[in-house]
Amino acid sequence: MHTLYVTDLDGTLLNSKSAINPFTLSVINRLVAGGLPFTYATARSLESARPVTAGLDLRLPAVTYNGTFIVRPATGKILDCRTFTPMQAEHAIQTIRQARVRPLVYALIDGRERVSWVTGQENEGVLRYLSLKKGDPRMRPMTGEDGLYDGEIYYFTCIGEREELLPIYHALSENEDYHCTLQQEIYRPEYWCEIMPRAASKANGILRLKRLLGCRRIVSFGDAINDLPMFEISDECYAVANAVDALKARATGIIQSNDQDGVARWLLERAKEEHHYV
Repeated sequence: MHTLYVTDLDGTLLNSKSAINPFTLSVINRLVAGGLPFTYATARSLESARPVTAGLDLRLPAVTYNGTFIVRPATGKILDCRTFTPMQAEHAIQTIRQARVRPLVYALIDGRERVSWVTGQENEGVLRYLSLKKGDPRMRPMTGEDGLYDGEIYYFTCIGEREELLPIYHALSENEDYHCTLQQEIYRPEYWCEIMPRAASKANGILRLKRLLGCRRIVSFGDAINDLPMFEISDECYAVANAVDALKARATGIIQSNDQDGVARWLLERAKEEHHYV
């Protein structure tokens, strides 16, 4: 396997309605059937990625939770995982407490992925997130902080206004133990501050997957500022037309937008040029 092709999901492979266009689905499935080494790297969990990638023929492991997990999409088997040490988790917890923000806490509890939060104090952004997770077996509502931080924690999500999240971001983004992002939710006013172990980033997850598969090159596709580290470790990187300017400035090239099947059209053209997979 020479080149690994990796795409972001939201805003890149998925259209503006968070779905895969039929043309993209058909092209990628045909290329994968012909041997294209293709997968995705996303901030989503596998549970969240499965509905929006339904029908996509994925034969390689995927990178989820911004690089926290390398997982087999078909079975959910975790091949690689990065969690906080107890000391790292406690420092993050204290930083979040000082900012008076109520987090969503992601942890492995008894070998299961769980998402815990304190009920009754959710803001609009958190309530919207929870409304999209009805029936999700990972959800674990708590009446207070007792038990909120159980298990092996691998992710914190803080949703709110930018100003209230900035102290958390400033405190942790420059700390070598953490990978911390702050960005506005796509098509929404609220901001998300996401905190992961330093080893858990799309870039590190893709590099671990590259080693696991024995690939020599990486070609990636993205749209948002959190895709920048992924671009930096790629041999070629392509920004969709709807991407942020900062990402476009670092891209090997600009392709058509997510609504115009940019990733699939680029892959199809490359396959025709190299007489591979078609």
